[in-house]
Amino acid sequence: MSMHFDALETSPRLLMEADLHPIQGTRFQPTGFPDLGAAEYPAPHGEGRMLLVESAQSMANRLEAVCWDPGEEDWVAPLRGLPYVRVKNANGELLTTSVLEAHRLNSPYILESKDTTVLDMLKAELAGMEQGRVDIRKLAETLVRVDTNAALHGVFLAKKELAGGRLRLPRVLSGFIEAEDVQVAPSGGVKVDSVDPSGDTSKGFGNVPYARDEYVASRITAFFNLDLAQIRAFRLGEAAEQLLVAMALFKIRRFLEVGLRLRTACDLDCRALRVNRPEGFNVPTLSELEGALPGLIEAAGRQGLLNEPRITEVTYRK
Repeated sequence: MSMHFDALETSPRLLMEADLHPIQGTRFQPTGFPDLGAAEYPAPHGEGRMLLVESAQSMANRLEAVCWDPGEEDWVAPLRGLPYVRVKNANGELLTTSVLEAHRLNSPYILESKDTTVLDMLKAELAGMEQGRVDIRKLAETLVRVDTNAALHGVFLAKKELAGGRLRLPRVLSGFIEAEDVQVAPSGGVKVDSVDPSGDTSKGFGNVPYARDEYVASRITAFFNLDLAQIRAFRLGEAAEQLLVAMALFKIRRFLEVGLRLRTACDLDCRALRVNRPEGFNVPTLSELEGALPGLIEAAGRQGLLNEPRITEVTYRK
């Protein structure tokens, strides 16, 4: 099954919004930050308060989490065949992967190990960039071949052996969630110790009352930005471009369907997804993307755009 992305050919961005609401009740729990708590701020036009429900950094992780099958320890079925780096421990057991790591391909379990398979490969692929401008197209070509997801997620290869630590690729796909016209919904509770209510609370004993703040909002919106101009600037050809766009849309669709339980007290549902730019583009359904992706992956493989074997296995040794 092929995908038709003709409406995107001249657009620099694909901008989308999704209307969200609590799946039960009216309250929700936003993300919190150290020394800050909830990220609440004035509305830009001076009326009401806004709230950051999910940051761009967290969304990048969530868009990848819905692509991984923890039971199979592999991509979910429609994405199998995409290359990535799989890290084993000394006993041959799965330790982590470049899909799950916080810094993706720049993981210390991949680049700081005595097993230098990936580092040597990157040094060979990206040689000649120690001085002068970094060749972003070559970097993107290498990422698509070794760890396709990293070309969408973005990467910073900070190793000095790799172009002096200057290899950076910005995120192609980004997102965040905001709430409008928010108000605090205060509540609280007590951790009850029925054995010793007056015990030493510093050691976990005793009754401990606590306050809790959740929020209500007139509107919760998820925003997504796919940088089409950046994908085209990679100049990897139609097969790679179609694969990257379809994979990005799959992430968004699957996140909105199965990934909206952000926290215990923040379980959301999607009411509608709409395209703001470009006009006239209809986002394929999740089932359409699931049907198309295996063929797009194999088409990219036939053109030599993906590693063989697709999974690079390394062993982490300190």
